[in-house]
Amino acid sequence: MKRAADKRPASVNHGFEADCVTLPIDVILPLRALGKSAKASRKYRQIVASIAQIGIVEPPVVVPNPDKSATWLLLDGHLRIEALKDDGVQEVECLVSTDDEAFTYNRQVSRLAPIQEHRMIRKAIERGVPEEKIAAALDLGTRSIQKKIKLLDGIAEEAIAILKDKPATGAVFDALRKMKTMRQIEAAELLVNANNYSVAYVKAILAGTPQAQLVDASKPKKVKGITPEAMARMEQELARLQEGIASIQDTYGQDHLHLTVIKAYISKLLGNARVVRYLMQTRPEFLSEFQTIAEMDSVAPAEAE
Repeated sequence: MKRAADKRPASVNHGFEADCVTLPIDVILPLRALGKSAKASRKYRQIVASIAQIGIVEPPVVVPNPDKSATWLLLDGHLRIEALKDDGVQEVECLVSTDDEAFTYNRQVSRLAPIQEHRMIRKAIERGVPEEKIAAALDLGTRSIQKKIKLLDGIAEEAIAILKDKPATGAVFDALRKMKTMRQIEAAELLVNANNYSVAYVKAILAGTPQAQLVDASKPKKVKGITPEAMARMEQELARLQEGIASIQDTYGQDHLHLTVIKAYISKLLGNARVVRYLMQTRPEFLSEFQTIAEMDSVAPAEAE
């Protein structure tokens, strides 16, 4: 565990730093004000009860203040920070976002990923907190807690590293568990490259996995509603898809950056009435295309909850 005062963690190519940092609460600056009714809400009461039972399970998410001061901006966890303040707590463990644009407020921050939740629960158990207390604090059944504890059983470390800050559900890991190590890693990369962690997609990957790459290679694959012939075709299609993804992933980041810059530039141009009037008079077909690009949502980060 690292302690942070003047020292900030080095940047890594993941959504969050690998380790939490312990920060004084008074150096964490909220990016939004809580409503007057926030502390009267059921959610706030649950957070207070959870902290009293087992402490913080889901760490607040912060990012270093871009003004180079010793303060940090709070991206996610405003109610948790408020509850800790009310309880007289002086410092808290936080997840550090590595997104360069994160300080524009929470646009890329999602809820705690299942792997992170698994680690927090395991940490609470190591501190001696009973499963029943954790279940009560998280408003879950003990069986759900036990499943979360065993989430990563049989999962390759490399696949865990790939999915550690992704919204991969228990069903994803159930499917990965049926695959051998190398196939788990390939499947995890497919999920990330497609940005699709749905049950249907991971089942399709499982169906398209060659028999020899399954843990129980002697047991024929059975996927409801899919014939053996269809599964063979899926294997072939999935292999081609992987080749296609591999061919574009090296340039995807740069292409996305270029498109983002182009979109911003065109949007600025269309904010100039003289430019718009000129295009309408001389190149109306260009104006239509420029407006389409300027209105694109795909290159903009999705709004966080």
